[in-house]
Amino acid sequence: MHASLHALTAELKRLKASGVKSLPVSDASLAQLRTALTRRAGIRPAASTPPAVAAEPAVGPEPVVTAEASVPYKAPERTFTVKPAATPVPAIPAPVPFTLPAGDKPTRWAALRARVLADEFCCAQVRPGKQVVFGVGSLDAKIMFVGDAPGAEEEVQGEPFVGPAGQLLNKMIGAMGLKRADVYIGNVMNWRPQMPVDVSGVQYGSRPPSPPELAYCLPYLQAQIAVVNPALLVALGSVAASGLLGPGTFKTLGEVRGLWKEFAGKPLMVTYHPSYILRNQSNQSKRLIWEDLLKVMERAELPIAEKQRGFFL
Repeated sequence: MHASLHALTAELKRLKASGVKSLPVSDASLAQLRTALTRRAGIRPAASTPPAVAAEPAVGPEPVVTAEASVPYKAPERTFTVKPAATPVPAIPAPVPFTLPAGDKPTRWAALRARVLADEFCCAQVRPGKQVVFGVGSLDAKIMFVGDAPGAEEEVQGEPFVGPAGQLLNKMIGAMGLKRADVYIGNVMNWRPQMPVDVSGVQYGSRPPSPPELAYCLPYLQAQIAVVNPALLVALGSVAASGLLGPGTFKTLGEVRGLWKEFAGKPLMVTYHPSYILRNQSNQSKRLIWEDLLKVMERAELPIAEKQRGFFL
């Protein structure tokens, strides 16, 4: 139960950081939460039929109805002690300066990849059986997509955007008239941010990377940009945008989404993360991202058919 609540809390924080302000919750889910809160407060459910739920129920446990009287129960105030995480988050060191060797793109990219995969601090953040994640794609790509950090599927395969969000990103790239192999895909972070694990050693849920974590890995992303030399960049989501534009640059993604910015001397388009569409399956949500990608296509001088311009209208 503790691991599930921790994962739920982390996911809600990630959604909030992505600009999500509200989520639909079913009556059944609310009922389960009330039951959990009641049990946690040490209240035994009354044998009698519980009162009807109002249209807008108050936050907290349901009233307890006894045979003597119907008196709303007020749970006693409790003090909770937060236990330390199973795996303490280490201090994040400053990035170590490095210089890429001379040579062509494949030579320099291979040297950079070897350095990242052998980075002692990066490797120390990866649990047994998982991998440090490095960018993939065409070294001659015009467009580079940048995400925030690897997830569960990515740290297993050692490649960015291979889970459900990655599959959707592939479809978005296909709608642009390109293939995944035509672009370059990377992350600001090279490892999955750690969270406490359950008794089996499995981490459930993900958390946004901290600014020091992003800062440690950022030089590696900058080096990938220098090697590939794309025409433009696309930041996917608020965490990636914050990592590129700097902490505190914006409060909500809506402030910068769809606008051209700049990073490492390259035009930067900020848009939603593909996971936003996985949570919001409306044409309106899809159109928001698609309008940003149309701007990317125009800037990259890609052909745009009238059919493409009308997607999700």
